[in-house]
Amino acid sequence: MSDRAIGEWGEKLAADYLERKGYQIISRNVFFAAGEIDIVALQVIGEAPCLVFVEVKTRRSSWHGYPEEAFSRAKHAHLLRSIERYLEGDPDLSGDWRIDVIAVTGTPGASSTQIRHFEGIVMPDERE
Repeated sequence: MSDRAIGEWGEKLAADYLERKGYQIISRNVFFAAGEIDIVALQVIGEAPCLVFVEVKTRRSSWHGYPEEAFSRAKHAHLLRSIERYLEGDPDLSGDWRIDVIAVTGTPGASSTQIRHFEGIVMPDERE
């Protein structure tokens, strides 16, 4: 299975996971010049909706490190620029939003597939 196919499988698994957790998937694979947003979802906490921008990282195994370790400062910066474009494109979108990372380790059909969900990712300033 190609890396691209594994990535697509991981994104589908992540979207299904979020839906089971009560999130509403708004869109997937949104492309901008700055980069791609894997999943845009809505989570309602109490009566307050929160727009969630999800980066999905998938690896066949943790042999070369955990998938979440691939979410770099550069990827975070690209994602922020894409989020800005996304929000500019729909003036009705206002309010709270956050970035989550979902890390998937495994392959289709494997019983040992792991999903780890990291909510509210913030990258520290380089000067800190």
